[in-house]
Amino acid sequence: MIKSHVTRTAPGAPPTGLVRRLVPRRTRREWAADLGYALGALGLGSLILATALQEDNPPGVLLEVVLGGVMFVAMLLLRRSRPTGLTVTWILVGFFSAAVTGSAPVALLSLAIHRPWRAVASVAALDITLVTGTFWVGATSARAYWTSVLAMTLLITTAVATGMLIRSQRELTASWRERARQAEEGQRLRVEEARHLERERLAREMHDVLAHRISLLAIHAGALEYRAGASPEEARAAEVIRQCAFEALEDLREVIGVLRAHPDDDGDGEPERPQPVLNDLPALIEESRLAGATVDLDLANLPSVSGRTGRHAYRIVQEGLTNARKHAPGARVRVLVAPAPDDGLAIEVVNRLPLGHRPTAIPGAGAGLIGLRERVALIGGRLDHGPTTDGDFSLRVWLPLAK
Repeated sequence: MIKSHVTRTAPGAPPTGLVRRLVPRRTRREWAADLGYALGALGLGSLILATALQEDNPPGVLLEVVLGGVMFVAMLLLRRSRPTGLTVTWILVGFFSAAVTGSAPVALLSLAIHRPWRAVASVAALDITLVTGTFWVGATSARAYWTSVLAMTLLITTAVATGMLIRSQRELTASWRERARQAEEGQRLRVEEARHLERERLAREMHDVLAHRISLLAIHAGALEYRAGASPEEARAAEVIRQCAFEALEDLREVIGVLRAHPDDDGDGEPERPQPVLNDLPALIEESRLAGATVDLDLANLPSVSGRTGRHAYRIVQEGLTNARKHAPGARVRVLVAPAPDDGLAIEVVNRLPLGHRPTAIPGAGAGLIGLRERVALIGGRLDHGPTTDGDFSLRVWLPLAK
């Protein structure tokens, strides 16, 4: 069943759409400007009306007042939406009201601000023509006639020139703003393009150098795994190396894809591999154990964490294990992940320092900790690392659960 909905409007109520077209929404500043123009027209008209009353004392004073009030309201409401029609009406009503005729330059000023010069010139010429005819009918002498005509012509010309000057200044300001916006947009595009080119260069270098070397590592590990005469321990170690090399190639492929992704890409295409989270830590520890490391894992009453926090926690533990393998090969590693005060997650990776604290020959020392510090700072966490009084090296991280 289809129901029809009919909106009933009270008799005599103005259509909402028409009212909105005639009186569009305005800011307080625009309303203040419109009120100023209307008061200016009312003041100028009242001055001319007072002068006429002193000289001639015409009988139609009430008509003058009514017409002046109507045009005051019209100026207040229609100055922006219907400036041409308002000004022409103002000029025509001037036949019946000296006050309206005298305040017509205010309407011309508003028209010159909001409309092109051709329309303004036509309406101004109409006003001068009608004023000339009106003064001719009521002139008492040639001198008074020409004085009135010249005064009104000067007033109209001044109003039109002032309005056109204001319009040109506004257009110039708008053009400056548009140029500034275009320059800013151009600068942003150039920066984005430079970043994209740099990312392309990094991706190319990583593909040509790292991918090649890791592929060779996987090939040699595979050959060692199936080498005749290899002991089961050697074959197992070679298998772990080969699997880690393949996983490193997959991770490297994803990193290269991220680097080569353009900011304008919509993200369609091959889906990314699922990112590791906190629940994947046991598998990471088992992988390290298969590689020959001795790792103790303690997951004490883990709270519910977001995927983002879990992903960062996984990478932090991964880097801690890598750091231990680099600088303390063969040392026992303890990994603790537990709730922390202030609604956080505590991560601690501890390994025994080698005798003499001698660094190993593995390159890249220090770069991992710098990356960790940047990662932790990115999500508002805290990182602390260094030797302890017990002769251990401790990596301690606090991550917020709320972010």
